[in-house]
Amino acid sequence: MSDPDKKRAPYFDAPSESPDAQPANNGQPSETATAEQAPPEPAQTQSPAEERIAKLEADLAEARDRMLRAMAETENVRRRLEREREDTARYAISRFAGDTLTVADNLRRALDAVPAAAVAKDEFLAKLVDGVGATEKNLLSVLEKNGVKKLDPAGQKFDPNFHEVLFELDAPDQPVGTVVQVLEAGYTIGDRLLRPARVAAAKGGPAA
Repeated sequence: MSDPDKKRAPYFDAPSESPDAQPANNGQPSETATAEQAPPEPAQTQSPAEERIAKLEADLAEARDRMLRAMAETENVRRRLEREREDTARYAISRFAGDTLTVADNLRRALDAVPAAAVAKDEFLAKLVDGVGATEKNLLSVLEKNGVKKLDPAGQKFDPNFHEVLFELDAPDQPVGTVVQVLEAGYTIGDRLLRPARVAAAKGGPAA
């Protein structure tokens, strides 16, 4: 038997561990620790071959752009030269045509100077007038074939782009500014004015 005076040490049951109990992190470091400890990803760099390809593609795009610009400039130059060639061909006779107008003016003055009554009485004079008229008609036809056209604005409204007013005439029955007399015919060559028509304009009539 044991000594009754001898005190028995208190008995405590040690807490039992559940076989299912596991550490919270299962022995693995926490996500925060993993994020802090993860090494930085290495910067991606192009290989020499990739860099070479990228440079060649950039050079190709630049060369293509320069080629397209050069082609556009060449086309513009071609069109400009073609237009200048056409203008040169069209207006090359401007000076010659301007000098020829004097001949046409003189033929018209000769026809206007012959009284109609005299022509009716004199057969020879009538034939002469017909010949001069045919010459004038032929000359105007040749001029027109070369782009020169006659302006005869009688009865038209005055146009400062093609007419030159020398004086005004009282014409109560005509709208103001109407061409009532053509003293000298005008001419154009192509779309350019070769010589304005010299005219008299109406005044004193109703407003145009």
